[in-house]
Amino acid sequence: MNIVGPAGQIAATLAAGGFVQDAALILPGSGPTDRNGNNTAGLNTDAYRLLAEALWPEGVATLRYDKRGLGGSAGDANDVSLADYRDDIAALTQTLQDETGVECVWLIGHSEGGILALAAADLPDICGLILIATPGRPLGPIILEQLARQPGTAFYLPAVELALTQLAVGEAPDISALPPGLAALFHPATQDYLRELAQTDPAALLAETNLPVGILCGTEDIQVAEADADALGAARDGLIVRRIEGMTHTLKQAEPGNLAANLTTYSDPTLSLHPGLIPAIMDIIGQHR
Repeated sequence: MNIVGPAGQIAATLAAGGFVQDAALILPGSGPTDRNGNNTAGLNTDAYRLLAEALWPEGVATLRYDKRGLGGSAGDANDVSLADYRDDIAALTQTLQDETGVECVWLIGHSEGGILALAAADLPDICGLILIATPGRPLGPIILEQLARQPGTAFYLPAVELALTQLAVGEAPDISALPPGLAALFHPATQDYLRELAQTDPAALLAETNLPVGILCGTEDIQVAEADADALGAARDGLIVRRIEGMTHTLKQAEPGNLAANLTTYSDPTLSLHPGLIPAIMDIIGQHR
């Protein structure tokens, strides 16, 4: 279906059965990630499609969508801000309410999508937030941790750290010492949005909310650490934090410590969702109906 958003058409998919008790908007992760959880940078998981199909029999209607400038959606994928995404979320949640007749909508944010959920938490008719693999700190330290795990990047970490620090304080990052692959992180077209993320503290945003919030993290997530879930969980009272043993960043399952199996979950869309994910989501929703 096509929805009229602030920047033009938003392409989306509604998944709803005959019995609808709840509704949720699935907010995608970073980069050129589409409504199904795939992108042109090599991510091929179908995770969001699988999530929607698994929630449908539980009585949860879902809407998932292509972000601005991606897939069938209008707009410039680089010229965005948290406020822009918040406006899109407002249009999407209203459509989901109109289509299903629910009184309020849950926001299910994955990875960076959890930050988008936090930025949109003050919208009307939001039931609550489910934050999956969501950063609990500003972007800089997380990027450095991710790069430190990759072979051949240790030499460049000081230059990356300098560039991130400069970006966060509003200066133009010095990328002269970085190879093309790492310099691409600071592409001029995306610097404004990257700067906004580098200046955003998700835990501080969460502390300002009064909605029901569930925080889910996987013990085999190689992108967002369990410490991020702890930081979010400490933001205020009344938060639910669940660790899902063996769940990867892509919401699939991998053996503990098996990096090869973990990486396979980024490229094999036939792999099922982690069996503990849907029960954890439904437990959170069920507690706050």
